[in-house]
Amino acid sequence: MLHSMTIEPEQQIGVGTQDAFQRLWTPHRMAYIQGENKPTGPGADDGCPFCTIPAKSDEDGLVVARGEQVYVVLNLYPYNGGHLMVVPYRHVADYTQLTAAETLELGELTKQAMTALRAASGAHGFNIGMNQGTVAGAGIAAHLHQHIVPRWGGDTNFMPVVGHTKVLPQLLADTRKMLAEAWPAA
Repeated sequence: MLHSMTIEPEQQIGVGTQDAFQRLWTPHRMAYIQGENKPTGPGADDGCPFCTIPAKSDEDGLVVARGEQVYVVLNLYPYNGGHLMVVPYRHVADYTQLTAAETLELGELTKQAMTALRAASGAHGFNIGMNQGTVAGAGIAAHLHQHIVPRWGGDTNFMPVVGHTKVLPQLLADTRKMLAEAWPAA
């Protein structure tokens, strides 16, 4: 279970001068910063998490929906609550390498994800896209994945802008359950 906590100045432990800042500790982000679960190479057998997730239960893998060619999973390090990724089962790096069936199902599951996010959380809009290659910002460039980030009016405040911290109000397991229950019938 992931927890964040705020430490008041009078509760601070250790050396340092107390100040007026409240600190929001998010130790679970250190795994992302240190590259935990990043593949060691470009191949499917090089530790690719997108290749191992489908073998897990939906709850353990944070899978929201499964199709024949692609699946939908919560981002373990979300930009916003409900941040989903649509991922082909096949280990493929580039969008141009998708088959026609994979491309079609990726599009259909993207539409279903938007419908579920609107129903479950009242999303006002979305950022949808892929980062193709490491130089384009792909954290896992060897396995294509499309991001679906729900947005709400006023969802960007001082925390990410000034504090470089994102506050998420719900645990990933609870978000996965909520979205799976809101997923439209095929």
